[in-house]
Amino acid sequence: MSSASPAERPRARFELDDRGFDEVPRKYRKYYRRWMGEGDALAPNEVLCPVCKVVIRSSRELREGDRVYCMACMTRMRVVRAEDGLLIARVEY
Repeated sequence: MSSASPAERPRARFELDDRGFDEVPRKYRKYYRRWMGEGDALAPNEVLCPVCKVVIRSSRELREGDRVYCMACMTRMRVVRAEDGLLIARVEY
């Protein structure tokens, strides 16, 4: 068993598919999806934009300190860990 901390182990990779999010140019649609509400769960490669409630997707696992950009509302965010342990995005500008 590996004793490497989560920050040292390689990031998991994810295959992204187009979810039909048509508010951004076609080549970027696979990086976004609509938030489905209360029962929706985020994958390790997803974070919810607190401004426009769109899910930002990455082809790799997201970790604390990563920066993400929401093209739908043009907001730059940093991924942080919430009090409940979930990864969330905090607006930088």
